[in-house]
Amino acid sequence: MDRKEFRYFRKKLGKTQLQMAQLLGVSLKAVHSYEQGWRSVPSYVERQVFFLASRVQKNMENRSPCWVIKNCSSEKKKQCPAWEFNAGDLCWFISGTICDGTVQKKWAEKMKFCRSCDILKSLF
Repeated sequence: MDRKEFRYFRKKLGKTQLQMAQLLGVSLKAVHSYEQGWRSVPSYVERQVFFLASRVQKNMENRSPCWVIKNCSSEKKKQCPAWEFNAGDLCWFISGTICDGTVQKKWAEKMKFCRSCDILKSLF
């Protein structure tokens, strides 16, 4: 997540820099640094920002789960933690999903794939 994305999501959430710092459990100075580009946004902060943004989306109940959008087979669904935990709108948040046929083990690796997916793109 770059500084522009961070600021975009803070504004989308309707939070001041201080409120965002409190929500994320970081200092106000950290939020300033993220938005100025002086400090990169850590993966745990990026994950939290995406999660918060996903919870304020309008018409959340009308969204199809990822396994419907991706047309996953029954076998694939049974192996996927997003299906197991009925979290088809949070597949990008859950480690161990198998959207591209392999399990992404690290957040950075997973986000390379998820950023091109319509499920995560719906947050933007």
